[in-house]
Amino acid sequence: MGASKSEFFSEQQNEMASLFKAISHPARVAIIEYLLRVDSCICGDIVNELPLAQPTVSQHLKELKSVGIIKGNIEGTAICYCLNPDTMKKLENYFSGISNNLIMKCC
Repeated sequence: MGASKSEFFSEQQNEMASLFKAISHPARVAIIEYLLRVDSCICGDIVNELPLAQPTVSQHLKELKSVGIIKGNIEGTAICYCLNPDTMKKLENYFSGISNNLIMKCC
């Protein structure tokens, strides 16, 4: 979304849109699912799990990290990635709110 239009939406709407955009690629969904299973890992572990080249996985990790979905800690010469619980809670709360409203207002 162009910067000229995002100003018309709330901070939460813009934040959720950024998170959804980052999640909107199947490789990134697979990375999130993998991190849910293993708690934390290095990029090479993810490369071994996905049918993608290391530079491609690194780009997807960069996108997820830039919006705070994952965190990366340097361990020696590698970066250890894990899901950011604060961001996961924001997503959970957002979808819980939608779900609760659907239950109460659905025809």
